[in-house]
Amino acid sequence: MSMVSEVVRDSLDGLSVGDALGAQFFVPGRSLPDLLAGRPPAPPWQWTDDTEMACSVYLEVRDRGHIDRDALAAAFADRCEPYRGYGAGTVVVLHEIRDGRPWTDAAGAVFGGRGSWGNGAAMRVTPLGAHFAGDPDRAAAQAALSAEVTHQHPEAIVGAMVVAVAASHAAATRGNPCPPGELLQVVEPYLIDGRTAAGVRRARRLLGRSVAEAAHELGNGAAVSAQDTVPFTLWAAATFLDDYPAAITACIEAGGDADTTAAIVGGIVAAHTGIGARGRICGIPEQWLSAREPLPPWSRDS
Repeated sequence: MSMVSEVVRDSLDGLSVGDALGAQFFVPGRSLPDLLAGRPPAPPWQWTDDTEMACSVYLEVRDRGHIDRDALAAAFADRCEPYRGYGAGTVVVLHEIRDGRPWTDAAGAVFGGRGSWGNGAAMRVTPLGAHFAGDPDRAAAQAALSAEVTHQHPEAIVGAMVVAVAASHAAATRGNPCPPGELLQVVEPYLIDGRTAAGVRRARRLLGRSVAEAAHELGNGAAVSAQDTVPFTLWAAATFLDDYPAAITACIEAGGDADTTAAIVGGIVAAHTGIGARGRICGIPEQWLSAREPLPPWSRDS
């Protein structure tokens, strides 16, 4: 496996472990203090729609080197397992695509023709960003294409773009120091004015604050929108870029849509840290990777 392929795969693993662990905390009786004390929930940890869709994005960039929207739409529709936690609107769109409706029509018709501004486009895009390590312009452009298949509102598209750019930078600086403000500065040129952009700019001013304060000011994904999700995730990734367990724990501490925030943050941070601990770098713990439910057979490298 090439270095680029390894980084992209690490990003997918980081996304899926974060998703699967975050989802465990929707189950009554799960304890954040136990997690902080090194006692995570018992395996296996099942992943959600975040991971299922991210695997399709991963295959697109691995096999084509770019996003073909028609192919990605067909893959999303064919592989959709509704019990994985897909939103009702997304299930409708994907079923319509599978039944032959063009994705442009299906995705464009939702919310009175405005398109969805949900966080689904951002939750699946970090492997794409990692694939374009050090090439933020291409990461942003391809992320926009990947978003449009299901989310055509500008807030959702901007959210996907800046998450991909953050993953691109995290991968490009892999194993090297990256001051917290740097990650948020890198995404600035891609912030098209709106609520998501305003939140990301506010996140920069909250660096150094507590998780609780950041979540209160930026959102924690509870509204399942790009603007309620992406600013906090970029704050968390910037704050904990060298420490994957701390980054995921922060998402769980923040509450809200913890599987999705942990998926986004996990995908960015793992592109920078990889797996295991090396000096000051704390990557995905092997125990957590083993606890995650295996990824779908169709997504595995041959």
